[in-house]
Amino acid sequence: MKKALFLLLLSSSLSCFSQEIALLKYSGGGDWYANPTSLPNLIKYCNANIHTKIKLKPRTVEPSSPDLFSYPFVHMTGHGNVVFNESDVTNLRKYLLGGGFLHIDDNYGMDQYIRKEIKKIFPNNNLIEIPSNHPIFQKPFVFANGLPKIHEHDGKRPQAFGIFIENKMVLLYTYECDLGDGWEDPEVNNDPLEVREKALKVGANIINFIFTN
Repeated sequence: MKKALFLLLLSSSLSCFSQEIALLKYSGGGDWYANPTSLPNLIKYCNANIHTKIKLKPRTVEPSSPDLFSYPFVHMTGHGNVVFNESDVTNLRKYLLGGGFLHIDDNYGMDQYIRKEIKKIFPNNNLIEIPSNHPIFQKPFVFANGLPKIHEHDGKRPQAFGIFIENKMVLLYTYECDLGDGWEDPEVNNDPLEVREKALKVGANIINFIFTN
C-alpha cells in the first residue's frame, strides 16, 4: 500500500504544484550542505524548461527519517566522509525499493567514502557505469557522449554509475563531474554560461527521468 501511494505521488508530480524534492543531511563529517544554491536553481530551471511544478525551496531530510518517503528525488553532495548507520541503511533501502530515487554527486573527495556506504545499502548490487545511450542522457536534452565534465579536478573522465533493481535505476552516482557546482549561482564558481547551462540540462534530464519512469 505504501509503495502504491508513493508511486501515485510520482506519477502525479508533473501536474501537481505541491511536489517537493530534498537534500540529504547525512553524518560522518562531510559537508552535506555544500552548494546551497544548486538545488533551488535546478528547480527553477526545470520548472521553466521541462514544465515541472516543484516547490522552489527544497527540503532537508535525514536518511533515517520517515519523511524521506515524501520526496521522489533526494540529492546528496559533499566533499568528505559519509557514514550511514544501521537505521539510515534500512530506511534508505526501503525508500529506494519503494520507488524513491537518490542522486549522489561527488563534489570532490567523497568517492572513497560513499562507495562503502552504498555497499551497505545494497550489498548484493554493484555500481554499474551508465552508457551514453541511456535515456537519462537522451531526453529532453541529448548528451551524445554521456555525462559531461563541469569542473576539472584530477584529469579523470566524468562517469555516471547506477544501482539497478530489476532493471530499474534507483540510485545515480555522478563522479568527476561536479554537477552541483554547475547548478550554483553564477558568482559562486564564475562558470561560463554555457557550462552552467550544460550542468542544468543534465540535472533536468535526471529530474525528467525520475518523473517519467
